[in-house]
Amino acid sequence: METQHPQPALHVAVGVIRNRLGEVLVARRHDHSHQGGLWEFPGGKVEAGETVEDALRRELREELSIAVDAACPLIKIAHDYGDKRVLLDVWRVDAFRGKPRGMESQPIRWVAPDDLAALALPAANRPIVAAARLPDCYPIVDASLGGETELFGQLERLCQRGYALAQWRVKNLQGDVYWALARKAVDFCRPYGVGLLLNAEPEIALQAGAAGVHLSGPRLQALRHRPLPADLWVAASCHGPEDIRQAERSGVDFIVLSPVLPTPSHPDSEPLGWEQFSRWAEAAKLPVYALGGMEPAHLAQAQRHGAQGVAGIRGFL
Repeated sequence: METQHPQPALHVAVGVIRNRLGEVLVARRHDHSHQGGLWEFPGGKVEAGETVEDALRRELREELSIAVDAACPLIKIAHDYGDKRVLLDVWRVDAFRGKPRGMESQPIRWVAPDDLAALALPAANRPIVAAARLPDCYPIVDASLGGETELFGQLERLCQRGYALAQWRVKNLQGDVYWALARKAVDFCRPYGVGLLLNAEPEIALQAGAAGVHLSGPRLQALRHRPLPADLWVAASCHGPEDIRQAERSGVDFIVLSPVLPTPSHPDSEPLGWEQFSRWAEAAKLPVYALGGMEPAHLAQAQRHGAQGVAGIRGFL
């Protein structure tokens, strides 16, 4: 019997296009097309001999009548719909010329990033929504920084520097003492518009009014389903492909993958290095932050290797 080989995945260049208000452009697929009637991020097929960036520029010119001035890779998503396999090569478009309009009579609209999740989107677009909403940097306030005064001093510096998301990792406290300090930290961040994720049990993050939860390795492995509502973040710490697959199965929104480079706090841990990080990050079906020896200066290098951005403790002091 002749062996049936699956059709190769359709390679698609996709643009997450932002305007000056920070809104993201989406287009509605025609009813007769694959996944018809759903909203999507604009783009199209990468033709033979084209680079992804060239394909993105061509597709956005043809579909929307805009010229891309600045774009960078954001995330790659491989997805199997059953009747079609796709590889979405997603780029963030930070600058363009022209006023977008549906050149193929497709409806288009600008949407605030936090409202993207409410749209009817193809399944493969869901991780792109998370990537479009997440910032470049994910600093961590850790108990190793010192006592309460030092912790809140660091938290204040992060808030004043304009970081949008941070993790509260204070594992040396328990019970009511932890609860009171975590609630104080969440309340402290709120006026600055900073979302604080608690490295704790999901129930504690929910009760404290946090922006979400960051799952440690053991908590991730014990997970059987997404522990929080869709409007809250669920993040996780990962150290290899098995952890990443577990995060994908459990409905995690994003992960940190570590250690990328040597760190003073874990001198005995073998670093992944950029090449290994890149392979694992590219295979992940969700946004990945690089952790371990990271600071904001590593951001461009991390993104070239497939990262959403960088995460760290001392590098953000």
